[in-house]
Amino acid sequence: MSKNSNNKEKDHSKFKWFIEVFILTFVLSICFSYISTNGVSKLNLPLSILILVAVIGVGIIFDIIGVAVTVANEQEFHAKATKKVKGAKTSIKLIKNAAKVANICADVIGDVCGVLSGAISAMISAKIMEASGADLQFIVSAIVASITVGGKALGKEIANKESTQIVHFVGVILNKIYK
Repeated sequence: MSKNSNNKEKDHSKFKWFIEVFILTFVLSICFSYISTNGVSKLNLPLSILILVAVIGVGIIFDIIGVAVTVANEQEFHAKATKKVKGAKTSIKLIKNAAKVANICADVIGDVCGVLSGAISAMISAKIMEASGADLQFIVSAIVASITVGGKALGKEIANKESTQIVHFVGVILNKIYK
């Protein structure tokens, strides 16, 4: 195979990955936005806040997974796989595909959660304004952004220190899901 042919294959593969991520993000955004927007608009303020916290939490957790997969040591999982430790082989696959896994976890899911948390916080602000007349949209948005960014910063520290445990936990869960 010529060098030019390899470059065309890589370009095609990158374009294919772009299309896959684009479609996945589009579908997830529509589904999550529809569910959360319609769901939150019909809920009371405390439940709306609970859903907002859950969406922020999901974004932070998937960001942690994305970072952990990129920094985890594959060799540790090869040793576990030889001992037939559950989840080790799946963990190796995650690490071997770290760029794609991190892209899906941190970018697709994390960014979709970020957009959703913004939309939900706007609805919560509208509910507060409707109930009290106080326009707190800027404060609510600032709180949501601060919790999200602070949580992701803390999560990155955890992911760097506990990458093996995090990736193994995800590997075990994925094994259970796919069985």
